[in-house]
Amino acid sequence: MAKRATKSTQHADVFFRHMVGNMRNGVLAIARDGSVVLVNDEACRLFGLPPDDSWIGHPYAAVLRDHPDIVRVLGGAFGMAALPNRAELRLKSTDTVIGYTLSLVRQDDGEAVGAAMFFKDLTHVEQVEERERLRDRLAAVGEMAAVMAHEIKNPLAGIEVMAGLLRRKTRDNPDAQALVAEIISESKLANAIVQEVLAFVRPVRLQLYPTSVADAVGSAVTLADSEVTRGATVVSLHLPPNLSAIGGDYHQLTQVFANLLINAYQALEGSGRVDLTARLAEAPEEGALVPDGRTAVPTVVVDVTDDGPGVQPSVAEKIFNPFFTTKPKGSGLGLAIVRKIVDAHDGRIDMTTTEGRGTTFRVSLPVDAHKLPRT
Repeated sequence: MAKRATKSTQHADVFFRHMVGNMRNGVLAIARDGSVVLVNDEACRLFGLPPDDSWIGHPYAAVLRDHPDIVRVLGGAFGMAALPNRAELRLKSTDTVIGYTLSLVRQDDGEAVGAAMFFKDLTHVEQVEERERLRDRLAAVGEMAAVMAHEIKNPLAGIEVMAGLLRRKTRDNPDAQALVAEIISESKLANAIVQEVLAFVRPVRLQLYPTSVADAVGSAVTLADSEVTRGATVVSLHLPPNLSAIGGDYHQLTQVFANLLINAYQALEGSGRVDLTARLAEAPEEGALVPDGRTAVPTVVVDVTDDGPGVQPSVAEKIFNPFFTTKPKGSGLGLAIVRKIVDAHDGRIDMTTTEGRGTTFRVSLPVDAHKLPRT
């Protein structure tokens, strides 16, 4: 009977370890003396710990020395009147957002002999919520901008027509001709900005077909060269011939990469280098998207990198905001439109920059086979 009870207990212990080890949420338990009792696989992943038992028995403050936020929470576990339940915390060490609950482990007599922290990675949820908040803000701005654009468009057309008539009546007056030419030029610029505003506020309607990102990038180079002067800037393409097609809108993706190229040309001011690199990523560490926060999907990743002056941090954090620009005659909508198109493809766009060393825009697009029309 005793052997059977012992075997049953051992079986329960093994089952418990496997259950906790395979939980999707993180579990971290410490004893009253501060030693680590348990850290499951998900907790190891979030805290960057080796997935083994080497840290069992070590002080939690030493094991989690790279995560002072967690050390602080655990340090108050035995002195709090009310323990946190469903609280949120952003780990400064990794910029990961977790939701957590802290509980005391008590013996039968009620004495607290340890503490357990149960937590979940909310980073993906936070990103989705931020994108939704951004979309709401853009929708509000868009409605206002659409009204303004329509109100401005008609007077602009009238100004341009009247300036054209004035030009024909003052052909013998060089000074008047110069002024009229300036009026027409500025009117066209203002009209172009209005057109950009209207393009921004309109819903993105995608025509999804199997699309070669490499072909879209190639067309983008031609389009960018037709819109701005490249000068002595060298453009280098690194596009694998067997890159997976994605379910995408060819023309709008071409516009995305053309806008990024135009930005690079303008930053380089006629001299420098731009590299466009495309690759397939299938794992999160390779850059693959994780739409549900857990499972990576095949993703085509395109990097547009220039060796220009880079972007100041104060500018970088606003770079995708609509109507934000550092250019004297810019509308501030180019990158906002780019982001809107990428979002419509369920992708994401990120920017990394170092002052004096250049800037990289990374566009990540899911292959998303269910969007590919059947042939």
